[in-house]
Amino acid sequence: MRSHTLSVRTDPAVIDLLGALAYGELTAFARLAEDARLAPTLSGKAALSQMAAAEIGHYALLHREIGVRGGDTERAMAPFVAAIDAFHDSTRPSSWLEGLVKAYVGDGLAADFYREVAQFLDPSTKQLVLDVLADTGHADFAVREVRTATAVDPAVAGRLALWARRLVGEALTQSQRVFAERDGVAELIIDGTGDLAGVAALLKRITTAHSVRMQALGLST
Repeated sequence: MRSHTLSVRTDPAVIDLLGALAYGELTAFARLAEDARLAPTLSGKAALSQMAAAEIGHYALLHREIGVRGGDTERAMAPFVAAIDAFHDSTRPSSWLEGLVKAYVGDGLAADFYREVAQFLDPSTKQLVLDVLADTGHADFAVREVRTATAVDPAVAGRLALWARRLVGEALTQSQRVFAERDGVAELIIDGTGDLAGVAALLKRITTAHSVRMQALGLST
């Protein structure tokens, strides 16, 4: 299997990737800020507000990097707005716990994908992507809150497990939409993994990571 890294600073596929990440971080900030309003405790509000602040900090890093590469952040994000917004519009949480699961499962899937793709980038860009994807504390917080809630009411676990499966389905649908419309991103993945077998192995690793995440929540079936 061959593996390549991209070193061309203005490579359109890399700008696309950074644009997708930037819009993801921007929407993550807005969602966490909104979820903070649903928090049943003051400590919950504070925790999510701090996480939201971290996400907007990540967006600022991406904005700067896109500019250094000669790109425009708004134009770089634009191709991904429809798909990302469609995902969020179709998966609006109806409760505090659904919001936590959405951020943990949905954002976790996206982060796993971007970490995989980061392996095909030049060292400085790879490190930037990994820094942006660093956990802001949401993972442990979500696991603790969900496990506490399901211990009190076991029926909650079944509802949240169904919700998580819906999130994954919607995420895959919108991901396919992006790949169909942005050839550069698809070529980046195929070139980096070497062939379709490499792509299949990448998807398997992401699926495995998702299963581990569901087990941590206590929602595995």
